[in-house]
Amino acid sequence: MSATAPARPDADEYAPDYERYVSQIEGDVLETLERQGAQTLALLGGLSEDAAGSRYEPGKWSVKELVGHVIDGERIFAYRALRFARGDATPLPGFDQDPYVAAANSDARTLASLAEEFGHVRAATLALLRSLDPEAWTRRGTASDNEVSVRALAYIIAGHEAHHVRVLRERYLREHGQRPQT
Repeated sequence: MSATAPARPDADEYAPDYERYVSQIEGDVLETLERQGAQTLALLGGLSEDAAGSRYEPGKWSVKELVGHVIDGERIFAYRALRFARGDATPLPGFDQDPYVAAANSDARTLASLAEEFGHVRAATLALLRSLDPEAWTRRGTASDNEVSVRALAYIIAGHEAHHVRVLRERYLREHGQRPQT
């Protein structure tokens, strides 16, 4: 089992739209994913069910929907990483996040169940990424009509979560006077 984290991806290893995620990650991406997962679980554990059903403005996702979206996004990005790491050159389609959020019905679940699922998904992602050899990290494939490397996908997973946790803190918690329970 490899525990070696990949080097930071070059800009030609992912679509320009993903720069907002990749640029947020410094240092060892595997350590970041592990630390980040624990921090996100702690944050979610401090929220009430009432807070988890809130939206920062009408038409925006609830906290539960945001968490469900992070889970779905991580699964999709990790699946892409698996396919490309294994040398599968089949182009993969994109996904439209809004129908996924609507179909997930996250508001009908408890925040605790979503947090538990996130923990399991993160553990599976880390197990996959830690199993990769150096050559697998640099393999590329096509997703959403753009070439992407396996190592870029790891950074995208971490940056996607960081983006949404920041939105959670800044828009859902701070702007509406909600604070995680301690």
